[in-house]
Amino acid sequence: MDADFPELSPNVYRDTWCGQVLGDRVDKAVRVSGWVHRRRDHGGLIFIDLRDRTGVVQLVFNPDEAGGSFELGHRLRSEFVVSVVGRVLTREPETVNPDLPTGQFEIHVTGAEVLAESDTPPFAIEGFNAEVGEEARLRHRYLDLRREPMQRAIELRHRLTTSMRRFLDAEGFLEIETPILTRSTPEGARDFLVPSRQHRGSFYALPQSPQLFKQMLMVSGFERYFQVARCFRDEDLRADRQPDFTQLDIEMSFVDSEDIITLNERLMAHLLGEMGIDVQIPFPRMGYDEAIQRFGSDKPDTRYGFEITDLTEILRGTEFKAFGGVIESGGAVRGINFGRRELSRAQLDGLIDDAKELGAKGLVWAFREGDGWRAPIAKFLSAEELSGLNTAMDAEEGDLMLVAADQPAKVAAILGGLRTRLAERWGLIPEGENQLTWIVDWPMFEFNADEDRWDALHHPFTAPSGEFDPADPGSARAQAYDLVWNGVELGGGSIRINSPELQSQVFTALGISLEEAADRFGFLLEALRYGAPPHGGIAFGVDRFAALLAGVDSIRDVIAFPKTASGGDPLTGAPAPVDDVQMRDVGIALRKPAKPGSA
Repeated sequence: MDADFPELSPNVYRDTWCGQVLGDRVDKAVRVSGWVHRRRDHGGLIFIDLRDRTGVVQLVFNPDEAGGSFELGHRLRSEFVVSVVGRVLTREPETVNPDLPTGQFEIHVTGAEVLAESDTPPFAIEGFNAEVGEEARLRHRYLDLRREPMQRAIELRHRLTTSMRRFLDAEGFLEIETPILTRSTPEGARDFLVPSRQHRGSFYALPQSPQLFKQMLMVSGFERYFQVARCFRDEDLRADRQPDFTQLDIEMSFVDSEDIITLNERLMAHLLGEMGIDVQIPFPRMGYDEAIQRFGSDKPDTRYGFEITDLTEILRGTEFKAFGGVIESGGAVRGINFGRRELSRAQLDGLIDDAKELGAKGLVWAFREGDGWRAPIAKFLSAEELSGLNTAMDAEEGDLMLVAADQPAKVAAILGGLRTRLAERWGLIPEGENQLTWIVDWPMFEFNADEDRWDALHHPFTAPSGEFDPADPGSARAQAYDLVWNGVELGGGSIRINSPELQSQVFTALGISLEEAADRFGFLLEALRYGAPPHGGIAFGVDRFAALLAGVDSIRDVIAFPKTASGGDPLTGAPAPVDDVQMRDVGIALRKPAKPGSA
């Protein structure tokens, strides 16, 4: 914590933060309060490290100075809460602790009071034992949050959201709260449902985003809205997912994509600049199709190369059936040159396992050797094909090439995943470099083969680019844009549909009937009939943004009270059953599990 932390208004517990016991306090009397961080008994003297939000300061209990509090120092234990009065002195040179901002100074205690005792914590607050599992940390989250890394992470998150608010306020935005209890209008994930006691048989839903409300705020004439919004999705969790999460939600009227992108570049430069990261604007832009072709991902990490090369035409007509058959069926053959590498056969077999984990049927590895390949399949390829492959992948002697074949979207995802995995494993990612890239020119829909229908790639309220033909959804492009930071999607948005007729056409293309659209989205369609301005916006994942800034792998490490990977809360025991009276009040009864073998 910085030493310029705001001065305290003195009270009966303290007049100084622990982190403020610096040179300007020498020879002055101070009162500090906090938790016992560490205790050391050196016979005649007792040393206590006292901790509060701002840092740690050393207390010295000397029987000649402690004013009757020396015996109390003997019984202090880890995490006791105490308030002490004493005089600030400069430490002897040989006792200075260079690792602490307050390490040159100490408080010689003249009076002390125990404000609360503590049981022995289930894990150490000082430092952290890697063997302490996440379940134990979350079960005792109030203790885990006392640790310095967690304190800093939550403080960083506060600074981030405060900076967001300052910037947007200066740009004329209004922070407006939207409902938490609303109507179920699924946007791709499952809704959390809340039964209504007063309207039995009906349910509220917790919002997956404020999407429809922020659009109606634009219809209402507020023109510039933002919200640090709580959102909820009932979906499978990962390191960067939680059932309840926070996003920075932004919407603007009378704008096009350029206006939104330009404002948000300035917002990002402001936020990152306040965190000590300098970035240059404008950010590069890349079309969706180009991102998939070059990097196999719609959130490419452009800090390093090793891009995907399309080898399909070189191998069209090849006698190697594993490639030729895929090409004849409309598939693609693509590869990545990972540069000069020396790997054992076991390591190469491990790469095949990696590819299979990513959904590949197999993977071909090869090293350039002269004009040909050293590879198990080299004998099945002609000299002309081998030469063409080397040229296409710009291979030099000893370079490792990994090649896969499948349907275009699948082979892109496989090689894109392999590229990311191996870049991390082999240390190919430059340290200290930051790349922010806009992904633009998105397809409006993707075909869901499992459900035999078209799905919106962003959401169904995204405006198409140019004319829209409901009979040919696959050709439609969207006025959409995502911002990617070092291979992580920070956020995404779009220009919205402001015509009720066009919105109805998009619903039809998605297989939503007029009756269903009227039932689920009638309030939006009605609002659009009353003069909706051109509008659009974007939303950024606050949890993900904070995790990237903090340098942690999981968003759970920047959330005060997160859920586990299974969606549970070890601290409170949620989710938990409720009693019969509560169930009766909302008109719900649980079915008993069916017996094995029953119909």
